[in-house]
Amino acid sequence: MKYLTIALAKGRLAKQTLALLEQTGITCEEMKDKDTRKLIFVNEELGLKFFLSKTSDVPTYVEYGAADIGVVGSDTILEEGRKILEVLDLGLGKCRMCVAGPASARALLQKNEIIRVASKYPKIAKDYFYNKKHQTVEIVKLNGSVELAPIVGLSEVIVDIVETGSTLKENGLEVLEEICPLSARVVVNEASMKMQRERITKIVKDLKQALNE
Repeated sequence: MKYLTIALAKGRLAKQTLALLEQTGITCEEMKDKDTRKLIFVNEELGLKFFLSKTSDVPTYVEYGAADIGVVGSDTILEEGRKILEVLDLGLGKCRMCVAGPASARALLQKNEIIRVASKYPKIAKDYFYNKKHQTVEIVKLNGSVELAPIVGLSEVIVDIVETGSTLKENGLEVLEEICPLSARVVVNEASMKMQRERITKIVKDLKQALNE
């Protein structure tokens, strides 16, 4: 039997996904060993392989068929823009992608002025401002704490993930516009869906059931 390979984003989401998979009868004991240095984990009985990767790489592994299935946040799916099938919303890690900044920046957004936007998600920011708002902006990509950008004058606003909004509040910022809701999604390689449709569909169906229990 050909292995089905599942790519999981390192960290909390991988743990939550594994717990959910266990409810469907899919286990991988090796992955629970905190001290392991292994990169690939196998469940011979079920013909499954698992590996953990950097979040932003999951869609790439799935698009190129190195993984048949992946579980990753929709922010990463939107930012990476890979050719993959999104088959299930797991509802894990719910948050929002928002435009945030000081209250004074609200007027700049309403008047469609040319402003500077700092974000870890330049593709999402560009798509929102150019295609949805038709507002010309300069986008600055940052890798660290984007909240800093409006405070030190690097940008007027930021585009970032907001969970509770407390970090924004602590820094004198607020949500000015909501771009889209975010959560973890199951993604599938297009060719794998054709070749292994039955097995993949069963896993997706079982996960759906586990979510409803």
